[in-house]
Amino acid sequence: MEAQKLYKTYYIYYNSHMLKKEKKLKIVKALGINEKDTGSADVQIGLISEEMDALVSHLKDHPKDLHSKRGLLRMVVKRKKLLAYLQKENEARYKDVIKKVGLKK
Repeated sequence: MEAQKLYKTYYIYYNSHMLKKEKKLKIVKALGINEKDTGSADVQIGLISEEMDALVSHLKDHPKDLHSKRGLLRMVVKRKKLLAYLQKENEARYKDVIKKVGLKK
């Protein structure tokens, strides 16, 4: 019985912190070249930013969750690398992504 309760708690936690399919499609439409473009730096930056927002709200409720905090830091580094790549490759797309995602640069 205890294992079932633990699984249910984990399932609810795991599904509440992942991006929903509709939200991902909305980000892809806003930032991607076409509807199936999920690999471009623009879309990846948007998806990572959205996941980071969800994690930040989670960490406000659970400040001692060090595993999630570590995951957030990894996302920050990944997004920073993608932004540096995009800035080096195409300055106009970089500025457009910054504006659409709402980053302060």
